[in-house]
Amino acid sequence: MPTNEPTLVSDDVLSVAPALRDYMQGDVLDDLWKRPQLSPRDRSIVTLSVLITRNQTLDLPFYLRLALDSGLKPAEISEIVTHLAFYAGLGNASATIGIVKDVFGERGIGAGELPPANPKLLPLDAAAEATRAANVEKNTGPISPGLVQLTADVLFLKLWLRPDLAPRDRSLVTVSSLMAAGHVAQITFHLNKAMDNGLTQEQAGEIIAQVAFYAGWPNAFSAVPIVGEVLKSRDQQSA
Repeated sequence: MPTNEPTLVSDDVLSVAPALRDYMQGDVLDDLWKRPQLSPRDRSIVTLSVLITRNQTLDLPFYLRLALDSGLKPAEISEIVTHLAFYAGLGNASATIGIVKDVFGERGIGAGELPPANPKLLPLDAAAEATRAANVEKNTGPISPGLVQLTADVLFLKLWLRPDLAPRDRSLVTVSSLMAAGHVAQITFHLNKAMDNGLTQEQAGEIIAQVAFYAGWPNAFSAVPIVGEVLKSRDQQSA
């Protein structure tokens, strides 16, 4: 752990909610973060995604430092911020810029360690993209053809193919953000995509546990039946 601490572990909490500090130290930092179902690096991805999505920036410096100490690369953090601009909104991404800049400055991280604006993109899975595009066109095209076009051109033909965040990690960011925002209707597609990209069933379940602490139990429990249906469906398909 970095030498600095998140707010809820500070001595100031004793004057307001001493039990909360005990929960934070014992149940979160000493227990949740050491559970083997997700690596510390993965937990950092989930937590950063939740904090940025919910614009909860107070403890973001602590978790950025923890993420770097857990093996997340500066280029990957840069890509998480970029990705969440589209899945959590431009304003929430913008709110993180100064904070990330300061932490990068502390660590001596310069522009040479960040991804270029226009890298060579990963290969496109043409069949999967054709299926996705057809479904979106059917359901959304009659209502918002502009959204259909922008979803393809900006997200799936560009953002999702950027190489400095692995597809599995990009999916992890997206699923975590959706859970944190309570956007359960979007989880099915993106969790299936995450598992196609290498996320395991055990890891999918543990994302919910991590989200519970940082976005609240109601958001976590709202995700449970959706995740359960995805896992059940995939089990039936593989039987």
